[in-house]
Amino acid sequence: MDKQTMGLIQKNTVVLIIGGNMGDRVQLIAETTNKLIDRVGSLNKSSSIYETAAWGGNSEGAYLNQVLVLDTSLSPNQLLETIQNIENELGRVRGEKWGNRTMDIDVLYYNDLVISEEHLKVPHSYLPERKFVLIPLAEILPDQIHPILKLSNRELLTRCQDESSVDIYQKSPT
Repeated sequence: MDKQTMGLIQKNTVVLIIGGNMGDRVQLIAETTNKLIDRVGSLNKSSSIYETAAWGGNSEGAYLNQVLVLDTSLSPNQLLETIQNIENELGRVRGEKWGNRTMDIDVLYYNDLVISEEHLKVPHSYLPERKFVLIPLAEILPDQIHPILKLSNRELLTRCQDESSVDIYQKSPT
């Protein structure tokens, strides 16, 4: 018998940030969340949706961003392939770094693993530097510890030097 048949599927907790600045941003957040639930796993928590200034200087217009916590049986590489497929389905065009996009899905944490591969870095490399990531992250997972820096998400937020605007766009229903 395989693990799935025996009911021993590995359950992993993954923390993602989703967002974009093109198209119907609210609809794209909802559509992305539904696709992630269908293909990645069950949704545990979701932050409020935040309207944020562009980060990195190569895009125009405000982004909507939201942090999601899901349970999954996917491996880190299967997860990456799945989220890239979802991005592509939603019109993501990979061009200029930090440029305009309909949807971007980044893996912030995968359990408490540290992954350093060319195509996948977990925890996300820029997580401690981005207020638009840390504010929704601290909203729903304030005490989670960054596995490399050994600081909580709340502590990372208090130390963050980013002065970009991050405002609640739609309060989380939970």
